[in-house]
Amino acid sequence: MEALERLYFRYFPEKILGEVLTKRWSDNAVPVFATLLVIGYFLFQNPHFFTFSSMVETSRQLSEFSLVVVAMGIVLLAGGLDLSVGSVFAFANITALICMNLLGWPVWASVLATLTVGGLCGAINGFLIGYLRIRAFLTTLVTLIIIRSIVDIIILRYAVQISAGFPESDLWFFLGEGSILGMPVSFLVAVIVVGLWHVVLTRARAGWHISAVGGGRRSAYNAGLDVKFTVFTTYVWSSLLASLAGLFFAARLNSAGSDTGVGLEIAALTAAVLGGNSLGGGRGSVMKSVLGAIVVLVLTDSMVRVGISGGISSMILGIILLLVVAIDVRWLKNRHKILNKVYVSPAYFRLADLPETDAGSGSPYALNDRLKDVTLIGKGEIEGPEDVIFDRSDNLYCPNRHGDIIRFFAPDYKRWEVFAHIGGHPLGMAFDAAENLNVCIGGMGLYRISPDRTVSKLTDETKRTLLSVIDDSRLKLADDLDIAPDGRIFFSEATIRYDMHDWATDALESRGNGRLICYDPRDGSTQTILRNLQFPNGVCMAGDGQSLLFAETWGCRINRYWFEGPKKGTCEPVIGNLPGYPDNINRASDGNFWVALVGMRTPALDLMLRMPGVRKRMAKRVAQDEWLFPNINTGCVLKFGQTGEILESYWDLGGKNHPMVTSMREHKGYLYLGGLYNDRIGRLKLPNADPLWTSQAFYWGDKP
Repeated sequence: MEALERLYFRYFPEKILGEVLTKRWSDNAVPVFATLLVIGYFLFQNPHFFTFSSMVETSRQLSEFSLVVVAMGIVLLAGGLDLSVGSVFAFANITALICMNLLGWPVWASVLATLTVGGLCGAINGFLIGYLRIRAFLTTLVTLIIIRSIVDIIILRYAVQISAGFPESDLWFFLGEGSILGMPVSFLVAVIVVGLWHVVLTRARAGWHISAVGGGRRSAYNAGLDVKFTVFTTYVWSSLLASLAGLFFAARLNSAGSDTGVGLEIAALTAAVLGGNSLGGGRGSVMKSVLGAIVVLVLTDSMVRVGISGGISSMILGIILLLVVAIDVRWLKNRHKILNKVYVSPAYFRLADLPETDAGSGSPYALNDRLKDVTLIGKGEIEGPEDVIFDRSDNLYCPNRHGDIIRFFAPDYKRWEVFAHIGGHPLGMAFDAAENLNVCIGGMGLYRISPDRTVSKLTDETKRTLLSVIDDSRLKLADDLDIAPDGRIFFSEATIRYDMHDWATDALESRGNGRLICYDPRDGSTQTILRNLQFPNGVCMAGDGQSLLFAETWGCRINRYWFEGPKKGTCEPVIGNLPGYPDNINRASDGNFWVALVGMRTPALDLMLRMPGVRKRMAKRVAQDEWLFPNINTGCVLKFGQTGEILESYWDLGGKNHPMVTSMREHKGYLYLGGLYNDRIGRLKLPNADPLWTSQAFYWGDKP
């Protein structure tokens, strides 16, 4: 049974499904499926449906229709509705034809007049809806009727003259029938417009304002946004895009009829919603609109080819709109329920037998009370000193959970100041040869603080894994670092799936979600060098200039990675089975290393690691504060040699001085202790330690 469970949780793609459901593009599951279904069905019915000539003509229609659908999508994104796009489309068509066929204007003047007419129609809608706060449905329904009436009046009086006229303009013909490299001009223009609007909505401030207004107008107003103006501009842009589509329609067909643009608003609304734009606002995109436009255009063209037209075609579109809205609402509602069930994906992991720790057992891990004599620094004055480090003047530095780096002044460390405020939650720290303090910050990345306190970002991203579903380019939880002799900074990222406050969830998974990363200041490059690590931490140079040590916290092991030399690129365990969860690693004055055990293993959790199904059910049914997760209330520090032998152990049995130890730093005969959830720094006198030894001078040499 255990073997079957191990195989299931290793190969069943539940984790991939969870990652897919977190993506915004997973909202498009329904429209993408509909697109493939529609295209596949009609291709099966008529293999000649997608011939080159047919595709060229369809692309001209698609360009016009897509512009109208994008216009509708922009208004929907802002929480509005524009039923007048079909009438504006017809009005632009008749305006362009009058300017070209009756007035004989040049193409540039006709284009300008057409877009101006469209912009005025949008301005009327925008003023009534944005500034006078009249309901969008009623306003655009009325303007639909009025504009349609104007178009009908013009057609009754000038239809014959318009039809009889034929502008002798190569540029006008080029707009309607021309092509560039085999691609219709209108299609290329539509691609450019769609691309620009995609950038605006996803990268520009105006696009963010539109999404914010659509998500909640009251909240947007309270945030200081000009809601009225934003709503106004969406209707102006909607009519401008609809008029641009009408312009291309006029250049292509050179005709005006009473049925031009009739029902276009319904088709556009169907396409926009089918593509994944929400009727409630705040959710949508240009690409979703185009996707829906493709489906509706293929569907309507196919219905015409099989003889379905008129009222039946409109009825089918209406039914599709109703069906898609119903499916979309249900999908969005249940998508998050599915995500909550599958995102947490425990792995099967079997630790070696728990090493002996009983007092008097002769084990190198045997319990003792050697931390009982720890004196305290900054008791009650700091919060969360996860790491500790010294500069060349013996001043002591530590982070706190408020995003500060605190400096305690030597020699008594009673007086302190905020050395720098960075933000986030600073974790591991290391000084480089130039006395810059380099810091890993959870949720932000790798930062540097110069001696004059200038804060600068070194990196917050790395190259995305080629075949990864999750976008792992952004650094989620950088936690510890050390610096190679050549200046390269090697640092660990504990997990790419969870934030710092969700460390217990990553422990529950015990999956290889972490990685080791290298930042090279010589060219500013960042690259991932090791993946699939179990909460990596405690990066420390081994002293040979070719390798480094790092801990895998949930794996309860310490590894060595070679970044230079004959073993370059290889990784092997140094200590394969610890009684607790290793955290930071630092150098000792005798050439060995210190490692902090942030917590101790328990037989119950060790057993649960071999039962991923039980852990998954626990994550679903039990409150997080009642989960079974690593015990972090017992502090321990170990000293080990280059080959992994345990030399010394330090325990705090009472748990009074340091119930949790995440780091330690030896400095001039003392060992200084930090803890992520502690409110103090510990100081312990080390017997037989070098009273002059400092890690800074030992590694970088004496100060020039």
